[in-house]
Amino acid sequence: MRFGSARYSVPQQLVGKQVEVLALGGEVVISDDRGEVARHPLVAPGEVSLQDAHYGGPARPPARAVRPRSGSERAFLALGPIAEQYLRAAAAAGTERLASELAAIVGLESAYGRERLLAALERALAFRRFKAADVRAILEAGPSLPRPRPAGPPLRLNLPQVERRPLSAYALEAVQ
Repeated sequence: MRFGSARYSVPQQLVGKQVEVLALGGEVVISDDRGEVARHPLVAPGEVSLQDAHYGGPARPPARAVRPRSGSERAFLALGPIAEQYLRAAAAAGTERLASELAAIVGLESAYGRERLLAALERALAFRRFKAADVRAILEAGPSLPRPRPAGPPLRLNLPQVERRPLSAYALEAVQ
């Protein structure tokens, strides 16, 4: 529903029905013959006021489809979902000469194989490395790279008590 040029969500059961819309004290109140059915904060023209409850749960944010513009982008996206995630992140990071970088990454498949290339892309994405040279370095390092993981619980050790000494006990004596 539009009120002025702002948009407000309306519960699905009211779509196509006649409602009354009032602007009261910084809020938009929507009523039907049963009474008030929705209340939204008043928003500026061009803004949107959505309430997840009107749609049966949280609304998913819109996701734009990736539209490859070159042959190198099409070949890169043929690698699968991780390639799409990588491309989105690389574009969002403002990677320069992205088409040529993607073409170079696709060229690595013939030397290293698809499985290793996908694993390298996954690692490069995790560390936000978007150049072909970065992916090549990961591939050259081999599959035995350590996998970072979150820290575990703190260690509980029963260590013996030791004598405490002041820092001055470690001072070097003046050489004369």
